[in-house]
Amino acid sequence: MSLATDTDAAVDEWQARLIGLSHSLHAEPEVAFAEHESAAKLAALMTEAGFEVTKGVADLPTAVSASYGEGELTIGLCAEYDALPGIGHGCGHNIICAASAGAAIALRAAAGRYGFRVVLLGTPAEESGGGKQLMLERGAFDDVTVAMMAHPGPGADTAGPGDSTQACTRFEVTFEGRPAHAAGAPWDGVNAADAAVIAQVAIGLLRQQTPSNYRIAGFVRSGGEKTNIIPERSVLEYEVRTPGTGQLDLLRRRVQACFQAGALATGATVEFRRTEPDYLDLRNDGWLIETYASHLPTFGRTAVPLPGGITTASTDMGNVSHVVPSIHPMIALRGVTAVPHTHEFAAHAAGPAGDEALLHAAKLLARTATGLAADPERRAAYVAGHRNRPRART
Repeated sequence: MSLATDTDAAVDEWQARLIGLSHSLHAEPEVAFAEHESAAKLAALMTEAGFEVTKGVADLPTAVSASYGEGELTIGLCAEYDALPGIGHGCGHNIICAASAGAAIALRAAAGRYGFRVVLLGTPAEESGGGKQLMLERGAFDDVTVAMMAHPGPGADTAGPGDSTQACTRFEVTFEGRPAHAAGAPWDGVNAADAAVIAQVAIGLLRQQTPSNYRIAGFVRSGGEKTNIIPERSVLEYEVRTPGTGQLDLLRRRVQACFQAGALATGATVEFRRTEPDYLDLRNDGWLIETYASHLPTFGRTAVPLPGGITTASTDMGNVSHVVPSIHPMIALRGVTAVPHTHEFAAHAAGPAGDEALLHAAKLLARTATGLAADPERRAAYVAGHRNRPRART
């Protein structure tokens, strides 16, 4: 048997259980840091597959580690399973989880043959919370030589060495004003909701002066209680995204100046609070992503270049990729045109196209890993790079 045939056959053997995991996650979606049942389902499957499973990794109750084999080379596979509030698995993390689990299981025989270790890391809170960054800081990736995952998307596969994602920062804004009777003495109030409106108008105008590939988005979480009370408090959540980490802080400061303008105009006070770690831009490892892409034609797939080499999405896998050689290709849900973060895409994530994508992704990731393990020169280079790299602990 060839390496590819061997790992493909292992995925086929576990096909029903992998699809079952994907559908079970999809049926019971859990949001960031609340993925208790999802993590338990993944842990149960990996235990069944003979992996050594640890729950609560990196002091995160919903993080999981499952390891198999021994050796200097450690292949890391990242499994996401958090869902979107109100939408469920509209980003297909059920597919990601099952695909990474399938790849890890498929690598068991190769791990024994070539003397390497495979580690599946269940990484919570990708949609918000930066679970991978927290795990990176707390040492969960310290012994990982390379890290891999594949993300579902509509329409086309992407797997280019220059493909990247946007850097992203998220923060909370709180305006504090002074309440008053909205009819009897509105002049005595300081309207915190008006401060929010002014800030949002300023941000709308700022968008005209920013490059087309910058993104600013947010919503008002609270802005008053009753129509006859001048709002004394308003709270907003905002994010800004830029193609690279270097531009992120500049855009953040410009957006926050718009909120300061709202405070100045109304007399309210304003405070900012970072709600999660910044997400860094993705850096696909050249050799690993080209190896992954070389196997796409076997499955009737072709990698399509990203316009400008970058997507407007963001991921905490970008943070991992700044420390650990990593790949994060997009695996297409073939025939699906719905975009992620919608109810329509969520429906397809547990449909035939989603099932096909998870099985193909599992095989592609396993093929990429065995290709590295079986190449003495490449393997030695990655192991040496791992040995010499600084640890990411804070």
